[in-house]
Amino acid sequence: MEPAAATMLPRALPILLLLAAAVTVSAERAPTLVFILAGQSNMGGRGGATVGNRWDGVVPPECAPSPRMLRLSPSLRWEEAREPLHAGVDVGNVVGVGPAMPFAHGLLRAPACPRGAVVGLVPCAQGGTPIANWSRGSEMYERMVTRARVAGAGTGRIAALLWFQGEADAMRREDAMAYTGRMEAFVRDVRRDLAMPNLLVIQVGIATAQKQGKWLDLVRKQQRAVRLPNLKYVDAMGLPLANDITHLTTQAQVRLGKMLADAYIATL
Repeated sequence: MEPAAATMLPRALPILLLLAAAVTVSAERAPTLVFILAGQSNMGGRGGATVGNRWDGVVPPECAPSPRMLRLSPSLRWEEAREPLHAGVDVGNVVGVGPAMPFAHGLLRAPACPRGAVVGLVPCAQGGTPIANWSRGSEMYERMVTRARVAGAGTGRIAALLWFQGEADAMRREDAMAYTGRMEAFVRDVRRDLAMPNLLVIQVGIATAQKQGKWLDLVRKQQRAVRLPNLKYVDAMGLPLANDITHLTTQAQVRLGKMLADAYIATL
C-alpha cells in the first residue's frame, strides 16, 4: 500500500465556509443519509488499479452513478457520485473501485431504506495509513472530521462511519497489539467531536497485510476484540485479491459493498 501523501487539507476551516459549502446543492439533490468512508487503500478503492499504475476504467453495474447517490468532493461540495469515488481525496495514489458505490446501491434497493432517500458518501480514506495516523489531532483525523461536519450541516444526517483499515498495522507486532485500544479511542473521539455518542460504526475485518506483514492474524484478533456499543463487524477475509496480494479486486469490492449494506440495513 502507498505512503500517505504529505499534502492534506488544512486542519481547520472557518465555520461560515463549511456551512456555505454544505448548502451548494439544491434541496432535491441534497443527501438525506450520509456515510463517512475512512481507512486506508482498500476503502479508498484499488479495484482495477493494481496493474500498470493506472485504473482500468471498468465500472460494474453495481457501481454505476445514480441521481440518488452523491459524494462530497475534495472542495467540500456535493456532486454526483461515480467511480473512482476517492479521486482527489486519496491523494498521491492511483484509485479504482471501492466498496462505497455498491454499498449505496444495496442500501437504496433494500425495502427497509427510507422512501426517497438520497445517499451522501463522504470519502476520507488515505492509502498506507496506520491507525496511529488517525488519532485525534492528526491531519487525517482532522480532515475526516471537517468533511463529516460539512456533510452533516445540511438536510441529511450522518448515518454511519464505514471503516476499513489495519493492513499497515500488521507490519509490526507492537502496532498490532495496540490496535484494540487505538480503535476504541478513535471511535470515542469521533463520536465526541461530531456530538453523536451513538454513531454507528461498521468495521471491516482486514484480509491482507501491507507488504505481507506477518501480524495479520493478530490485527484481526485485535479488531474482533473491540468492545463498544453500536459497532458492527464485517469480515473481508476470503474475498478475491488482486495480483499484488494486498488489495481487493473490483468484484471483491462489489461483494464487500453488499455486505456492508446488509450490516447497515440490519440496524434499521
